[in-house]
Amino acid sequence: MASADTAGAEKITAPYGSWKSPITAEVVSGAGKRLDGIAVDGDGRLVWIETRPDEGGRAVLVKEPVKLEDEPIEVIPAEFAARTLAQEYGGGAFAVSKDLLIFSNYEDQRLYKQSLGDLAPVPITPDYDGAVVCYADGVFDHHFNRYITIMEDRRQNSSKPSTSIVAIDIYDGHIQEPKELVGGNDFYAFPRIDNCRKRMAWIEWRHPNMPWDRAELWVGYFSENGDLHERICVAGGNQKLPESPTEPKWSPKGELFFITDRKSGFWNIYKWIEDENEIVSVYTLDAEFTRPSWVFGFNSYDFILNIEEDNNIVVSYRKYGKSYLGILDYTEGTFSALDIPFTDINNIVAGFGCLYIEAASESHPLSIAKVTLDESYSKAKEVSLVWCSSPEITKFEPYFSLPEIIEFPTEVPGENAFAYFYPPANPSYKASLYEKPPLLVESHGGPTCEARGALNLNIQYWTSRGWAFLDVNYGGSTGYGRKYRERLLGKWGIVDVNDCCRCAEILVAGGKVDGKRLCITGESAGGYTALACLAFRDTFKAGSSLYGIADLSLLKAEIPKFESQYIDNLVGDENAFFQRSPINFVDKFTCPVILFQGLDDKIVPPVQARKIYQALKDKGLPVALVQYEGEQHGFRKAENLKFTIEQQMMFFARTVGQFQVADPISPIKIDNLD
Repeated sequence: MASADTAGAEKITAPYGSWKSPITAEVVSGAGKRLDGIAVDGDGRLVWIETRPDEGGRAVLVKEPVKLEDEPIEVIPAEFAARTLAQEYGGGAFAVSKDLLIFSNYEDQRLYKQSLGDLAPVPITPDYDGAVVCYADGVFDHHFNRYITIMEDRRQNSSKPSTSIVAIDIYDGHIQEPKELVGGNDFYAFPRIDNCRKRMAWIEWRHPNMPWDRAELWVGYFSENGDLHERICVAGGNQKLPESPTEPKWSPKGELFFITDRKSGFWNIYKWIEDENEIVSVYTLDAEFTRPSWVFGFNSYDFILNIEEDNNIVVSYRKYGKSYLGILDYTEGTFSALDIPFTDINNIVAGFGCLYIEAASESHPLSIAKVTLDESYSKAKEVSLVWCSSPEITKFEPYFSLPEIIEFPTEVPGENAFAYFYPPANPSYKASLYEKPPLLVESHGGPTCEARGALNLNIQYWTSRGWAFLDVNYGGSTGYGRKYRERLLGKWGIVDVNDCCRCAEILVAGGKVDGKRLCITGESAGGYTALACLAFRDTFKAGSSLYGIADLSLLKAEIPKFESQYIDNLVGDENAFFQRSPINFVDKFTCPVILFQGLDDKIVPPVQARKIYQALKDKGLPVALVQYEGEQHGFRKAENLKFTIEQQMMFFARTVGQFQVADPISPIKIDNLD
């Protein structure tokens, strides 16, 4: 498809990187709305959180309008934002039951309740003189007139907060101290109550594990006063069997379902037979039916109807870089795929005769789609959009570069890794036959996360200007099973570095990109991988790090509780911490670096960026540092998102590009270059 002004027109021959594109940095930053959870209210209408860069990154609670053509309805007043800081990464910041809403307010981290038809939130948790107590992943317990939630308490020790599952009275009108129901372990998630209100399931884990390494699923039984008087470890208690159960959920019949990787090494769906205390497999597939618990409150499956006669679950799974959605009959063990125009699916919640999904594809931005089911509840009758992160960007479709999934051999014989390769794409331009495009490689964060191949205007910004782009799922990434994920244990800074470099080198050898213009970028853990590639390998000619890690020992000393021992599992002993820290080997850096850092970042504090910046500056390499007031770990403000991508482009153009950027960008000063 070509636009009216480019269809049939002869393409302009111009160097890669110099092409003009309507996908500007302003367009990219304006399309940066994000989702932080979805739920269905008592009327069957959707409620969700959207984060808006043009409002300084404010997280707004929004409700689906009665008519799809109408604008969504804002639920909370402008002075509130629905966001929790629990475990630093948050998630699970609200819950809704009928027309009652409870949410965590960003500024003070207190819980508030309000009617969905009102704009007067009322606090239900104490004011602790600062945002020192956080709440996440809550559920209503109407039997005891309370709200059950994860509580993270930083009052005694801000660096090592205590975590527990607590109950909060929501109806008597008096603010009381939360009542602890479960405590004593390091971490908790997914408290879920059955329909008869007699039992609660939850997930817990302890150091040195992360929840995707080893976790336990527990069930507790409520006494008459609402305490838990009996508890059973359902899954994960066998210390000889690595297992990471997650996402427990009670069916309308009162059966407990959950996802675990106990047998195949892939997260599949299981059911607990209570009378026999037995675990049975519901459906087995070499695919992932969930993702790592970096945030609270995600929802990978749901029960279609709130009636006991139904045996169907709507599920999604991820296999070889794509998501699939379908109906699982858990009595027959059969899966029926739903025909939808999306290849990337996150949260799922069921409505009345329909389901809502957070979804995207390689040519469609992050959206909320309503999938109306037929009378048999086995097929998609209609798919309609409820919300879109950037509804205007479909007009840029002629400029979209569609990813090619690459499977490539790693440096370990017999092992392959994966990546998405985006070639340059612009309907108005072409390059000389003798020129190869520059390549920007991205190493994703996490590092237990996944590049997903969904439409990302950040990537299209580069490809529409004549860059090739490579998004690498190096060993350690999610989406390919436990064995693939565990490749990184003890080898962070080795496996990820090797995979990013090797894939880029394969593209050079195949004649797809210019080996003299290879650049790398990454955020957070991806920023560490980028810096490590620049320090320990000579593949790349320039790099950028967004709130990345330069000193692993410093990270270990300052990292919050959630990840405080994760880094030991990834790196190893004290010598490995030293040997794999880029800051200790500044003498090995040979190319330009630009760094971007939020000054309120508590996960990777600003001292990391300042330390590597000063060292590279003292060595005489071209280097620049951009610091943002009011930004934390991950930039949320539109003006900062815009400035970051523009300055990355300008930095690479000035240091390795061999082209002039078409956009009118005012460059920042580059030390040792200007």
